[in-house]
Amino acid sequence: MVGITAYGAYIPRYRLGRETAGWNMPIEKPVCNFDEDTITMAVAAAMDCIRGEDRDTVDSLIFATSTPPYIEKQNAAMVAAAVDLRRDIITNDITNSLRAGTLALKTALDSVSAGSARQVIVAASDARTAEPGGEIDQAIGDGAGALLIGSKDVIATMTGFHTISEETQDYWRAEGDNYVRSWEDRFVFDTGYLNIMPEAVAGLLKKMNLTAKNVTRAVFYGPNQRRHQEMARKLGFAPEQVQDPLFGKMNNTGAAYPIMLLIAALETAKAGDRILFASYGDGADAYMIEVTEDIKKVKPKHGIKINLETKRIAKRRGVRGPEMKAQEGAPPSVSARWRQREAIDRLYGAKCLNCGLVQYPAQRVCSRCHSKDRWETVRLSDKKGKIYTFSLDYLVPGLDRPLAICIVDWECGGRGLFTGTDRDVEPAPGDIHCEAPVEMTFRKLRSSGGVHNYYWKCMPRRYPF
Repeated sequence: MVGITAYGAYIPRYRLGRETAGWNMPIEKPVCNFDEDTITMAVAAAMDCIRGEDRDTVDSLIFATSTPPYIEKQNAAMVAAAVDLRRDIITNDITNSLRAGTLALKTALDSVSAGSARQVIVAASDARTAEPGGEIDQAIGDGAGALLIGSKDVIATMTGFHTISEETQDYWRAEGDNYVRSWEDRFVFDTGYLNIMPEAVAGLLKKMNLTAKNVTRAVFYGPNQRRHQEMARKLGFAPEQVQDPLFGKMNNTGAAYPIMLLIAALETAKAGDRILFASYGDGADAYMIEVTEDIKKVKPKHGIKINLETKRIAKRRGVRGPEMKAQEGAPPSVSARWRQREAIDRLYGAKCLNCGLVQYPAQRVCSRCHSKDRWETVRLSDKKGKIYTFSLDYLVPGLDRPLAICIVDWECGGRGLFTGTDRDVEPAPGDIHCEAPVEMTFRKLRSSGGVHNYYWKCMPRRYPF
């Protein structure tokens, strides 16, 4: 039996809300911080998904998005490195479609079914932008979801699938476009969404000899609240059957949206539930999912619920602004970064085999017992810590002012210097203080010369575990 064995999610901590200057909307919308993008969000979701699981059994990672940071360079390789997966795995990007998440899921299911992989991580992440203040802008949000696909301890198995491919110019972005474009509403919805998705769902139900009444929970894509409700009526689902689309809380997160809604459904699912799961974008994918008894054994995850609860309202719009997309100066040294990739991407430190001291970055000679070349690798990216001391830089340009430079002591031992992020800056120093609990987060330091320089930062403790 092949299906979902674990799940994880990430929603940016910052939200646009009633208190946000320049937003002027009664709803909330999650937005990336200036140092976040689809790679960093995918890392956070995949780390949540793999927590408590065996990394060594993961044979593939698929990164799904419509907004990849790199157009010619594999993004999945960076996600796999930051999550600390083996090097001898298959990594793949599936992009350029709002169905990228569900297409990646089909690829993962086929890989495990064929025996070419034991477990596959599907990490779907999107950060689309639209003309400020428009209808699309109000309906979209940033976020990521991850599913672990395998054949052991399956919590939800796929029992049916139907797909339709349809060339439809409803939503699109061409190279160089900053914002999502769309055609006029009547064509977009009557010819596209409201026509194609019902065909895919009807095809699935016909294949399985089922009706809408046989479905416990309906999880499906919607461009906005109104059209999602219209689709529920068209498909014949009662309101109590439909998964909350989370508009005004999470919003439409593009290629990640169906995956994230499925995760929200799994958080409250019971054994025996039958879930219809559908996505849309130049066609439609429809899955039938049955929840197994192993749903009771699922390990604690941050998921959708905790991510929605742990939030901060941005003071003003522009958390992710054009001024933060690029910085002056030469790009970071690619060769120097490659030499230190284990410490930078995977956040590896070293533990002395003689006295147990943890050091970051790894050193050949232990600073305590002075033994040489007697150490083992220790992963620090998933370890909690506290701020030992810090300094604040008020002269740094940009939104994250004052810049917090923190010395972090990990609970497992070891000490490192990192920039603080996702924190209160008013009144300074806000939640940056000695002994403040922090956790590590993979972020983008800067972009220059077409190179995105990723590294780990510390942020105030967000999650309960």
